[in-house]
Amino acid sequence: MAAGTTSDLRNGMVIRYNNELYQVVEFQHVAPGNWRAFVRVKLKNLANGKVIEDRLRAGADIDIVRIERRPMQYLYREGDDFIFMDNNTYDQIPVSAAMVGDAARFLKENETADLVYDSEKETLLGVELPIFVILEVTETAVAVRGDTATNVTKPATLETGAVIQVPGFVNEGDRLKIDTRTGEYIERV
Repeated sequence: MAAGTTSDLRNGMVIRYNNELYQVVEFQHVAPGNWRAFVRVKLKNLANGKVIEDRLRAGADIDIVRIERRPMQYLYREGDDFIFMDNNTYDQIPVSAAMVGDAARFLKENETADLVYDSEKETLLGVELPIFVILEVTETAVAVRGDTATNVTKPATLETGAVIQVPGFVNEGDRLKIDTRTGEYIERV
């Protein structure tokens, strides 16, 4: 853990705040007229995913946590655990479903994801998928003729079991580019 001040804040940085680990989602330095300056921060709790907003005094000390991202291959699911393999050592690491979180909807076997570790304590903090994944549509309704003129969407089931909204022209067997942060359809591949 490294000591720093609010001037060291960056988006994506992990800090220890109120004895919990948070990732900085957004921050803004505010200097209102003749009042004291402060930093408005939006923080995401790494343990439960909740986002909070708070104010910090400008120049206040913060604890910066050094994190390490290790790319690992997702192998299979066993009960409530997801099994990942380190491509360098071939060690298999079980990760709980709670730790994987909502990203499990887009996790495909043999794909690579980053396991995020606290460098100091060597503890697993979470799993980060690539921003975009390409998945195949396994089931979707047939578009009604004439509905293509407007932005009509329909549900589609992907090969991982996730159900997302797609435009009417998407058919079964199409490969789609999906944004894993929002779960939205981007384009047909």
